[in-house]
Amino acid sequence: MTAYTDHHAPEGLRTRGTVIVVPGRGETRETYDRLGRRLAADAYRVRVVDAPVVTDDGDLSGQLADLGARLTAAGDGTAGADGVVRPVVLVGADTGALAVAALLGRDDIPAVLRPDAVVLAGPPGHTAPPVGTWDDELDVRTSCPAHRGALTGDTRVRRGALGEAVPDALVSAAYAAEADVPALILVGDADPLADHDALVRTATSLPQARLSVVRGGHHDVLNDLQHRSVAAEIVTFLEALRNELVPLVAVETSTW
Repeated sequence: MTAYTDHHAPEGLRTRGTVIVVPGRGETRETYDRLGRRLAADAYRVRVVDAPVVTDDGDLSGQLADLGARLTAAGDGTAGADGVVRPVVLVGADTGALAVAALLGRDDIPAVLRPDAVVLAGPPGHTAPPVGTWDDELDVRTSCPAHRGALTGDTRVRRGALGEAVPDALVSAAYAAEADVPALILVGDADPLADHDALVRTATSLPQARLSVVRGGHHDVLNDLQHRSVAAEIVTFLEALRNELVPLVAVETSTW
């Protein structure tokens, strides 16, 4: 079985960048098919990898090194005749977001992996309310009927995953990391797993970071009911990244 799921830019269009998506707890690569197709339609090369395995056994360094090696291989695999198309952006969700952030805090990231930017979606905090039944977990994840159906119908989705404790070492490493690349942090205002105060502190402490809060958004902020607007926010970030972080559209005046 292939280790990746790929979404390519439309034929005839020049690829504008490379996006590597890192899922979170319980999720499969298929969880991000909708996001991958949407970003690819805007001429970005999208590759989705398997969710990282991060356990509370004291070997966080080794687990992050394994993720770094897998992401390096994933990035290398997107190379064409002219190499990997930049900018290269890592998109992490849930514990995938924490792992990406923690990885950026290391000094030994392989040079080929070094991303030009990151998107951190729904990074959880140290504490979270318990998750009971599958319906309870779906309520925490999303209010989008299509996404709820996709998760329920995917037999490889690991039910109960959101009820598993996130290793404290991973959370601490992620929030302590000083990312030296532009970061877009996405969180739903109805996400009970997020530490909203900590995210505000993190976003204001980084040199190039934006915290975007999704109104009515749940934990699976990339796939929730507002997924179109969230994808548009990501594309806006990608396009600004290609323009030295200068937004291409500015509101001159508005009455709404």
